[in-house]
Amino acid sequence: MLDSLRSTLDEQILSHPWNPVSRPAVAAWLVFYIGFLIYAFFARGGFLFIDSANLVVHEGGHNLFGWFGPTLGLWGGTLLQWLVPFLLAAYFFSQRQTTCFVFCLFFFFENWLYTATYMADARAQVLPLVTTGDPDFVEHDWYVIFSSLGALNHDTQIASVVRVLGWCGMIAAVGWLAARAKAGGK
Repeated sequence: MLDSLRSTLDEQILSHPWNPVSRPAVAAWLVFYIGFLIYAFFARGGFLFIDSANLVVHEGGHNLFGWFGPTLGLWGGTLLQWLVPFLLAAYFFSQRQTTCFVFCLFFFFENWLYTATYMADARAQVLPLVTTGDPDFVEHDWYVIFSSLGALNHDTQIASVVRVLGWCGMIAAVGWLAARAKAGGK
């Protein structure tokens, strides 16, 4: 069965070439990504403009996954926040759409910065909390998650790892775009 899946993947996706991207388009995208990376670096873990969209998806995740019980409802914010750009990246990967794939992958990893900021606040709880439900019952997701896992005292350490992985993923996505352009872009 695994061989059949691998064969199907090879035949239908991996054997197809990536859609070409012109050098001017690659240059424009690289300027955008480098500009965003500089902006995010100087924000020093703060709320980035794109995080307003991430917040909407995050809150929607609580509502969506809440149908499957309180635990999934709690985790659902981060799950949907990460799943949306990841699944879009997977779709564009299957379609071999270079710039769309990189864009979604880049913002998948950018979501990790947002999540890391929220994680690092678990003990301090100084970030303003948003809810789509009753504001009298709002709770800090990562305080509850880390408390239930016995990891609350490690919130900032876990957040640091997530933040570094987010930065590595964003830089890798941009690096992959640059490498593809150098290897054979028009």
